[in-house]
Amino acid sequence: MLHLPNTGHKMFEVAIYNKKVRALVKENKSHSFFDDYWADLQVRDVVARNETEARRLIAERFRPEDGFVVKDVTESDY
Repeated sequence: MLHLPNTGHKMFEVAIYNKKVRALVKENKSHSFFDDYWADLQVRDVVARNETEARRLIAERFRPEDGFVVKDVTESDY
């Protein structure tokens, strides 16, 4: 989890993968920094006020410049 729950915040599940790793794995190669499991969809929990904030928070940790792609953001029942 990226942040601890606060009043007025919700839990979001963010589905994310790395497009650079995915492309390399398809060629039977590995990324020099990120593990091969990033080729597959990973789910991270994020506590935020809304979906926009959840996307911003996840982008700070898993930067699009590094190849990370957010596939889906859903509010969790947690």
